[in-house]
Amino acid sequence: MKLGLNGATTMKADLFTDIRVAGEAGFELIELWAGKLDRALQERGIEAVQDALYAAGVRPWAINSIERISFRSQDDERNIKQRCRQLCDVARQVGCPYIVVVPGKAPESADEQEIRDETVRILSVLSDIAKPDVGLAFEFIGGQDLSVGTLGQAIDAVEACGRDNVGVVLDCFHFYAGGSSFDDFARLKPEQLFIFHINDAEDLPREALRDSHRLLPGEGILPLSEILSSLRKIGYDEMVSIELFRPEYWERDPLELARSCRKSMKKVLRIS
Repeated sequence: MKLGLNGATTMKADLFTDIRVAGEAGFELIELWAGKLDRALQERGIEAVQDALYAAGVRPWAINSIERISFRSQDDERNIKQRCRQLCDVARQVGCPYIVVVPGKAPESADEQEIRDETVRILSVLSDIAKPDVGLAFEFIGGQDLSVGTLGQAIDAVEACGRDNVGVVLDCFHFYAGGSSFDDFARLKPEQLFIFHINDAEDLPREALRDSHRLLPGEGILPLSEILSSLRKIGYDEMVSIELFRPEYWERDPLELARSCRKSMKKVLRIS
């Protein structure tokens, strides 16, 4: 698998630092954090981002992310569509294949069918904006009371959408926190899995877990071996990116942290 660094892992570093340390630490891929990307474009422009990626020798894999795309007001949806157009334009210019999109919170009255219908509807709308050359990577969010919280729900929505440029993000933390079933891996086609996020978590009850409880892979209680085994069984071996939201990690030197991330990833993945 190609190894990637996600900008949430080094949240206090700017985009150019993220790109530089990803290259120096030996990562092949980088996920560009959207807020950092906005600042970089405003301050230095698209050519500076292109030059930094080239100099570091890393490929941008995703822009992360457009938040809460579903169950929004008309004005909010208009802004989401405009944001999608903007990020797709940037993605094309820097050669980035994917944009991560995240579900919104459903009304309390919404049932599973209504959630699926709304998710498919907005994914289809954004798919039309992104196609043919940018993919939408739909990330289910486990344990945070958003409308799509399991791998099974995400697969259902992506299959019902039926678009080649709409796929799934599998994040180990969200898989565990949301109580996803390992049985759903049998339904997941490798070409549907656009992004794989690896991480670990503190030993807490599922309902108590928050992003700040994430740990380096191999340092917590997530069933990483079982997840990796399940991915191997379906033939997935494209990429894996480390996404951590742990505030104490953000205080570390970005290059030292990036090197620690890559070392822990290689150990868990059992690659030399």
